[in-house]
Amino acid sequence: MHLFMMIRRIAVLSNIRLSRLLYPALFVMLTACTTQEAPPPAPPTRHPDLARLVPADQTVTIAGVGAVPLRIWPARGAERAVILALHGFNDSRDAWERPAPALNAAGMTIIAPDLPGFGQTAQRGGWVGTDALLRTASTLVITIGREHPGVPVYVVGESMGGALAIMLASQPDTPPVAGYILLAPAVWDLDTGTRTTTHLLAALAPRWRLSGRELPVHVTAADNMLALARLYYDPLTLRDTSTVALSGLTDLMHRAARADAHMAGRVLVIYGGHDQIIPAPAMARAWRRMPQATRHDYIPGGYHLLLRSRNAEQITADMTHWIINPDSFLPSGGDMAAAAWMADQKGRSAPPPIVPGWMDWITPQ
Repeated sequence: MHLFMMIRRIAVLSNIRLSRLLYPALFVMLTACTTQEAPPPAPPTRHPDLARLVPADQTVTIAGVGAVPLRIWPARGAERAVILALHGFNDSRDAWERPAPALNAAGMTIIAPDLPGFGQTAQRGGWVGTDALLRTASTLVITIGREHPGVPVYVVGESMGGALAIMLASQPDTPPVAGYILLAPAVWDLDTGTRTTTHLLAALAPRWRLSGRELPVHVTAADNMLALARLYYDPLTLRDTSTVALSGLTDLMHRAARADAHMAGRVLVIYGGHDQIIPAPAMARAWRRMPQATRHDYIPGGYHLLLRSRNAEQITADMTHWIINPDSFLPSGGDMAAAAWMADQKGRSAPPPIVPGWMDWITPQ
């Protein structure tokens, strides 16, 4: 029971609502911050594999960025597609451990980078900027296309990675991509006051790091405790966030929300009914802005970290089906669920602004 309760506490994401009374609290929080990255915790004695470090399968050097480690899960049998998998904020290339075997069995190769600023990159814990992240993703698409000639390339992005995929899909010079899958993309367009506050934090205290313990409200990222424990103990996971990275994330979210109407190509966007990170009204507005041809998949029991939730197999099956049979209904029934959900969202008020310190954070308590 003690272990279960511990995992429950470390598997939540930090969330602070910025009412006009709470804006000053952001500056008070700095007194509880540190300037050093939190060290990786020791795993439970009975589960040492939770902290395993899986070496990169390959490293790609990208101009202006540097070395980008990749983890690769090859397709079994004939290769039908290659997926460039972009992880979320403070996550790493290991984000795709759970869905990879099922996708490999369907003939799909998964190539997952540590995005610059995360995982084992030299910029770990910092923020390289949206343009550098875009250049990284675009270069990897070109490299994958060259190394897998004749095989369609898909881009799958989770949360922050989904926002990055939106930006990629909206660029006129993006290399050929067969389709995009957005898993709970971070498209919450925060108000000017919130973005200004995060910029001030970054300017006044660029070396400070927020662990989430400073924040008064917590929300759950997923309902699979084992998957979340692996995320927490993984040495590649960042357990705190620099104010600079927090500011950069708000800018990326803002730009993605401005770009989602201009996406080109095939797009599937998936959202869970228990997502406590990107609120329903914000996602509904994003869905309404997206091109008419965008496919929507609503998973009533899904959490923000969809592939670390208990119904991850259902979501992976939808992804596989959409890639192989793009014009048919999804096996989960998510098409019809999405239509009903969107009808229910009409007239809902916008959520209050929020600082996205919670974005895919793991909060040790």
